[in-house]
Amino acid sequence: MDPTRAPGQTVRVTIWICATCGVEHPDTDAPQAADCLICEDERQWVPESGQSWTTQAELAAQDHRLVHEELERGLHRINREPGLGIGQRTYLVQTPQGNLMWDPPNHLDLPTVEKVAALGGIAVIVASHPHMFGSQVSWSEQFDDAPILVHSADRSWVQRESPVIREWSGTEEILPGVTLVTAGGHFPGSAVAHVAHGAEGRGTLLVGDTIMPVLDSGWVTFERSYPNRIPLSPMLVRRIVDRLEPYPFERLYALTGGRVAADAKNAVHRSAQRYIDWVTGKYDDLG
Repeated sequence: MDPTRAPGQTVRVTIWICATCGVEHPDTDAPQAADCLICEDERQWVPESGQSWTTQAELAAQDHRLVHEELERGLHRINREPGLGIGQRTYLVQTPQGNLMWDPPNHLDLPTVEKVAALGGIAVIVASHPHMFGSQVSWSEQFDDAPILVHSADRSWVQRESPVIREWSGTEEILPGVTLVTAGGHFPGSAVAHVAHGAEGRGTLLVGDTIMPVLDSGWVTFERSYPNRIPLSPMLVRRIVDRLEPYPFERLYALTGGRVAADAKNAVHRSAQRYIDWVTGKYDDLG
C-alpha cells in the first residue's frame, strides 16, 4: 500500500504517446524504456536520434491549431497543424444512427473535442491499420466509451488496451450505409470504409494508406512501407482491387489528405494494372 495515498484515492498515471507514430501506449508512471514496437517494424521507422515520448498535456500546450473541412455532405476531415507523428487526417462520417470516427487523432485537446461534439459525437471508432490507432482509447473515453473496432488480424499491435475494443474481420456494416472491408496489403487487416451515401450517392471510400493518391491526378499507388519504399507483390495489389469490386465509389480519401475526386474506382483499376505491369517485368526492355 502507498502510504502517501489515502484509501480509495485514484492513482493518476500518464498516457504516453510515441512522438514518431503518434500511437498512445499504456498508462504508466514513466515512459517505456524500449522503442515503440510499431515504429520498430519495417513498415515504420525510429529516428536516428532515438525514441521519444510525449503526452496529451504536452501536445495540448503546444502552439497549434485545429483544421476542419467539410469535404462533402456528411463527411468531415479534421487535423492538427503542425501535425504530430505521421500527421494523419481524421474523418468523421455522419449518419442518422451516429458517427464513425475513422483514423482517430493522435492528440486530444479541447477545441478538437468540442468540434467533434458539435458534429454529433462518436458512435464507433475505427483505424484503417495499426499506424492509425492514434489516441483511440482516449477518444473513446471522451465520448461515452464509444466502441473501438480493431481487425482481428492486427489485434496484437494494440498498445493500450481497453474493454471497449472489439475485433472484426471480413466485411461489416457498422452504421447504415457504412461498411468496413478488409483490403489487406499494407497490413493483413488493413481496412477501408465504404460510405454508400457519399459523393451524392455514388459512393466514397476512406482508405487510410491501403491505397495512396499520388501527385499525378487520378492515379494511386500501393506499398507495404511508404517511408521505407517497400513495394507490395502483384498478388496483394490484385487482391486489394478484387476485394473492392462489389463496392461503387466515385471519390477516395487517404490519411495524408490526398484524394481522387472523380472516377476513383477506375483510377484504382488502371493504377493497379500499371503497378502490376511494372513489377512483373512487362517493360524490362526499357531498362
